[in-house]
Amino acid sequence: MEIMQAFLVSSAVIEDTAQAAKGQMTAVQDDTQQPSAAQVSSDLHDEYDQMVKTLRTVFNSYISGQSFPIMDIRTQLEKLLLQMKSYHILSFAPRSFAETDYYIHNSVCSALTSYQLAQWAGFKQKEWMQIALAGLLKDIGNIRLDRSILTKPTPLTREETEEMKQHTVQGYQLLKNIAALNEGVKLAALQHHERVDGTGYPLGIDSTKIHPYAKIVSIADIFHAMTLNKAYRKAESPYLVLEQLQNDAFGKLDPSYVTVFIEKVTQFHQGTVVRLSDDRIGEIVFSDRLHPTRPWVSVHGQIINLTKDRHLHIKEIVKT
Repeated sequence: MEIMQAFLVSSAVIEDTAQAAKGQMTAVQDDTQQPSAAQVSSDLHDEYDQMVKTLRTVFNSYISGQSFPIMDIRTQLEKLLLQMKSYHILSFAPRSFAETDYYIHNSVCSALTSYQLAQWAGFKQKEWMQIALAGLLKDIGNIRLDRSILTKPTPLTREETEEMKQHTVQGYQLLKNIAALNEGVKLAALQHHERVDGTGYPLGIDSTKIHPYAKIVSIADIFHAMTLNKAYRKAESPYLVLEQLQNDAFGKLDPSYVTVFIEKVTQFHQGTVVRLSDDRIGEIVFSDRLHPTRPWVSVHGQIINLTKDRHLHIKEIVKT
């Protein structure tokens, strides 16, 4: 009632619950041959786990000079992308996660998110797979770095950070002669840490010289870097990360892609059960288009408007 009054809704049609239940039962009977939501979700996780395994094998066994197993990687990625209907960016979490595999999980999640964002941003269908590969292979240069840096359980020193930055150049060098990848995928490996104001690395170029694939992958990379656990830093709320991306859209990231990303991932979340930062659990009942990261949440019948209660935020998604 509070929501309806706030939006000046003077009347509403009340559904006949008995008739609705009858209709729902008919729908269930007609849908008996369809796979369950649990099965579809399991398929996504199965293919995700296999993609992690494939990429881990490449990281652990690839030797410079060998033929890069791009077809094995692409074949498994194609299987994973067939499960995209079950992938929800804000709520997806790997069912098995080791912090030592952080970069591999980040890459696989970035592939899924980059693929989705490419569609939302209006890229041609023939580019979607290449953009997914750009997300998946963005950190492939880590193969050539000291493994102790990648798995260090504490923040990196200045010297280690500078060495870590070389993964962009190393990745480009590794991918540049692979004919199955277009130039955008190779440049995404090189440029995904560049920023539109020229403050990124390794070249410090500005928006006019950053490839569109790299701009897409940058958003996915940052989102998953902040929402996955690291040994020295716990995952942050996806809604807070979206707000950070919104802030970074002014000078750091491409604002048009960030806007599309935030608008799309926050749509259709009415009914989603969430945990607030004070640990109360409630249900999203309305999303404000002007403040998509701060919806209205119903907690035991009380409406909490997060656009006004700025001291609160959504800590995690409990159920979609």
